[in-house]
Amino acid sequence: MSKVKAAKGPNLPWVEKYRPTKLDDLISHEDIIATINKFIKEDQLPHLLFYGPPGTGKTSTILACAKQLYSPNQINSMVLELNASDDRGIGIVRGQILSFASTRTIFNTGFKLIILDEADAMTNDAQNALRRIIEKFTENVRFCIICNYLSKIIPALQSRCTRFRFAPLTTEQIKPRLEYVIKQENVTVTEDGKKALLTLAQGDMRKALNILQSTSMAYKEVTEDNVYTCVGHPLKNDISNIVKWLLNEDFSSAYKKIQDLKTAKGLALQDILTEVHLYIHRIELPSPVLVGLIIKMADIENRLASGTNENIQLSALLSAFIIARGLVSTDAES
Repeated sequence: MSKVKAAKGPNLPWVEKYRPTKLDDLISHEDIIATINKFIKEDQLPHLLFYGPPGTGKTSTILACAKQLYSPNQINSMVLELNASDDRGIGIVRGQILSFASTRTIFNTGFKLIILDEADAMTNDAQNALRRIIEKFTENVRFCIICNYLSKIIPALQSRCTRFRFAPLTTEQIKPRLEYVIKQENVTVTEDGKKALLTLAQGDMRKALNILQSTSMAYKEVTEDNVYTCVGHPLKNDISNIVKWLLNEDFSSAYKKIQDLKTAKGLALQDILTEVHLYIHRIELPSPVLVGLIIKMADIENRLASGTNENIQLSALLSAFIIARGLVSTDAES
């Protein structure tokens, strides 16, 4: 996410060790960074609302802003940071937040900064209590609200803030940062290992660094197979075997083989389903068969998300493929 030098500290997780400390260090979302930089330079910082998926630089951006606005001695008295691990019910909003917002510091000029991280976990009552505080103490304090889901923030708060959406990072943005950390930490990583890290990260820088650190601790070399094994994700040849069994074996045999593989490698049916879905798009199947399979797989995924029994859903997946095989053979005969 940045070109910043490593923070000092022997046992820091790499996510914190390489967290950017200045706005100029952030290399993603250049338009957002440029806008915020202009706000700061012109002393016109509004209330901010950052939203988007995890690991895209929302918290790093506002912490870099705080470090740019205040000296190290001022940070403690001028910045209040609350996240989901803190109690942020209506009592805290009326107590701690209100007292921080309403008091002025004697020796410091300018506004204070209140950072509400993971604000989508705040109750509606707490958010409603907050909206009056935001209006009343604007000359003394600026709020930065950070969340993953914009829909969880009440419209009254949204309208009081300038909104910025942090999109998932692209591979081009993650790769240079990943290579910088690999070089700094002297980790041996193969090209397919890097590709696997970028695939599993899905635009989340934090996830990429966490998987890299875990794999480098568990194995001497970070390869594709080692990365997938470390996070319990199915390997490519495992998925090839599963699809082969689904398309060719009888029900009992395929069920036993997939169950044995799941147990031996600790795989989740959800991950298998996701990978099988991607795999069948690369196989030439008649359109009606493919459509039927995808609809049934979507139903199975929905049921798995509701917490249903994996064994029954595996049976349902096998059944869907056996029905599809029947349709293919009928088409071939006709």
